[in-house]
Parts: sequence; structure tokens; C-alpha cells
Amino acid sequence: MSASGGTKAIVAALCANLAIAVSKFTAAAFSGSSSMLAEGVHSVADSGNQALLLLGGKRAKRAASEEHPFGYGRERYIYAFLVSIVLFTVGGVFALYEGAEKIRHPHELEHWYWPVGVLVFAIIAETFSFRTAIKESNEVRGGQSWLQFVRTAKAPELPVVLLEDLGALVGLFLALGGVLMALATGDGVWDGIGTLCIGVLLVAIAVVLAAETKSLLLGEAGSKESVARIRAAMVDGDRVTRIIHMRTLHLGPDELLVAAKIAVRHDDDAATIARTIDEAETRIRTAEPIARVIYLEPDIYREQPAAATTTD
Repeated sequence: MSASGGTKAIVAALCANLAIAVSKFTAAAFSGSSSMLAEGVHSVADSGNQALLLLGGKRAKRAASEEHPFGYGRERYIYAFLVSIVLFTVGGVFALYEGAEKIRHPHELEHWYWPVGVLVFAIIAETFSFRTAIKESNEVRGGQSWLQFVRTAKAPELPVVLLEDLGALVGLFLALGGVLMALATGDGVWDGIGTLCIGVLLVAIAVVLAAETKSLLLGEAGSKESVARIRAAMVDGDRVTRIIHMRTLHLGPDELLVAAKIAVRHDDDAATIARTIDEAETRIRTAEPIARVIYLEPDIYREQPAAATTTD
């Protein structure tokens, strides 16, 4: 994932959601549709989420300081986690409450053409946003499936936007189904059922996002491919004979910490070992450019600990 963190997809989603939110609230005011009101709040929450992602990306670019010597790369994870909380509380919980209220106190829809027209417009706009997110994700996901991409991506922005846009599209179809059923049957309960389904959907997506970003916040190792490249580059078979043990940790989506104990020859002097470490660091950074913080500790490899001596 580039440092941009899918900015184009985020901006496209933000513009689409702001336009959609205005149209949904207008339709809710004219028709009295609870699903339109829930969808309007959903779009406002999504707009706030995209603003949070953009803010997190900007703050993550700050230079390292004495207080934060490894930089601020994890700010992107923090803001992505906030997105899941906003989506759960503002979008999901409100939709559940509004749906339950509409089922308890249904009323007939007025000016039905407002919600139907707005929902068709919103589906078109969200499809454009979703298409942009898919296009940007395809540039970085390689041969991974979509599930693997969401589960393993170290940059949180694109998976967040993908799930948000997917949830928005499904939610729009649920809202359209609720409105059409309410019109066909003359029973406003269907509008409430559609709203309730939207709430369940948003809560489910929020839980998935929270689980994935929590893992990133706790600290994830480099990907299997990244670790394999680092291992291959570190051992030259001459001065660095093997890796005794190694740990990797993402300091941010585009910054990886590498700490390893490497085996060197027992008869190498200090100057040779220092040069060996410098050369190994150069090879690692060439093979894996995001490995920006590297700590290598030289040691003598022992196949087995020396057997304890015994006396009769």
C-alpha cells in the first residue's frame, strides 16, 4: 500500500456520501420514510468516517519526535478504529432504534416518488464510489482474494472504504425494498423492517472493522512475503551464515521494524562484523523498502548448548 493510503477512493466516497446525505434527508422530510432517515444518518456517518481517514493519513506523516521516536504511522490505525466506532454508534444503533420505532408506530408513506428517486440516485453514486475503491484495491491486492485482502491489508483505508461502500450499496437496496413493499402493501411496517435490516448490516460491518483494526493497533508482523524477502536478503552465506531468530513489527502501514540476531563467523573482528551488519541492512532495505528501522545483533551460532560436566 502506498503512503497515499487510497486517498482517491476516500475522496470519491466522501463526495458521494455528502451528496447522497442531502438527497436522503430531503426525501425523508417529504415522505416520512424511516428507512430514508436512517440512510441519511448512515451517509452522514460515512462522510465523517472518510474525514477521519483523511485526517489520520495527514497526522501519520508527521516526523518522528523525541517523545515518539518511531514516528506517528499508527495514527492511521487509530483513526480507522474510530471509524468502526462511529459506524456502530451513529449508523447502526440509530438505524436499529429508528426501525424498531417505525415497526411499533407505522404510518403510510407520503410522496413515494421522493424516496424511490433518491434511492436510485444514491445507488448510482455509491456504485461509482465502490468502483473507485475496487480499482484502487486491485492495484495493491495482487493475487489475494477479497477476503484475504481485507484480513491482511496493513493499510486500513482501502478495506474500510470497501466495506463501507459495500454496506452502503446493500443498505440502499434494503431501503428500496422496504419502501417498495410499504407502497405495495400500504403497510408502513415494511419501511421499519427495511430500516432494522440496515441497522443489523451496519453493526455487523462495524464489528468486522473493529476486529481487524484492533489487530493492527496491537501490532502485526510483516506479511509472509515480506518476511521471506527479508530473510533471503539478510543471509549472504559468507559473513552472515544464518538467522538465529527474527521479529518484525509494523510501525505503520508503510514502515516495518526488523530485529534479528544473526550468526557471524567466530573469528571475525569488530570492524568486519560492523561492515557485515551495514551490508546486511543495505540488502534488506533493497529487498524490502518499507523495512526502515533495522536492529541486527551479531552472535555465534551454537547447534546445541554445551553439555554440563559431571563429577563422580
